[in-house]
Amino acid sequence: MTGAPVPEPGNSPDTPAGAPGTSPVATLRPARPRSRETLSLLAHNPTAAIASVLLLLIVVVAVFDETIAPDGANDIEVADRLQSPSWEHPFGTDDLGRDILSRVILGASVSLKVGFLAVGFALVVGTMIGLLAGYYGKWVDDVLMRFMDMLFAFPAVLLAIAVLAVRGPGSGNTALAIGIVYTPIFARVTRASVLGVREEVYVRASRSVGASDWRILTRHILPNAAPPIIVQTSISLAFAVLAEAALSFLGLGTQPPDPSWGLMLAEGRGYIQLAWWLAFFPGMAIFLTVLCFNLLGDGLRDALDPRQRTLMAGGGK
Repeated sequence: MTGAPVPEPGNSPDTPAGAPGTSPVATLRPARPRSRETLSLLAHNPTAAIASVLLLLIVVVAVFDETIAPDGANDIEVADRLQSPSWEHPFGTDDLGRDILSRVILGASVSLKVGFLAVGFALVVGTMIGLLAGYYGKWVDDVLMRFMDMLFAFPAVLLAIAVLAVRGPGSGNTALAIGIVYTPIFARVTRASVLGVREEVYVRASRSVGASDWRILTRHILPNAAPPIIVQTSISLAFAVLAEAALSFLGLGTQPPDPSWGLMLAEGRGYIQLAWWLAFFPGMAIFLTVLCFNLLGDGLRDALDPRQRTLMAGGGK
């Protein structure tokens, strides 16, 4: 006759939890979403945090420019022309008596709008090209990337000038020209990321169960190839603002009477010795915006890199 099964030590149903001889039960906490972890790491990076706050302030100024600006962009007061910075005009006035502070604030919306539109265009088109080239390879990769190499062969500013020569000057055409210039960069970054992801186990498993190429690209490859693309977006925004300023300085970007930081630099260069503030404050606006985008890009690169994430999460040990 067989007896009743003997319960293992520490596993008796009558034994209270936590009693001597019982094995502790491991409790697993759900992992934090990656976006929250990235934001937390950025918040603990003083340089990136300060750059993010300044960028947020610049964006808010650009969005509410007409509300914040004390005067209109083209309010002319000939009697107040070429006044140095004062309480009434903190950034001084230009050769027509227009308030420089108001024009810098209103110019922020123009410069940032062109930058965001240009990078948005390059991000969408370049990412699609890089996804297709990296995933399918073979002749698709050869055709698409050779076309990108042709665009890379042109100097960036020269290619933008050529596009504007065909399309004509203006903010919209400037955004298109800069977007075309930066499309090959996003295509190359995306392709390199896809090449490192497409042979992972989860991608092959999805392919083996009959998942469509579109589902594999959008649900598995793109999310895991996104970190380098996000970093490149932040860095490209800095160079897009610089490119817009350069093209406007040359007279091919934003046209008068609309304010633009590059256009204000061009208008103030003739008064650099007589009225330094005409070029100084627009130049400082460009400098701070580009610097903040670059510092934010460095912070994102550290926060999204797996090795750096481990070091930062462990206090750098």
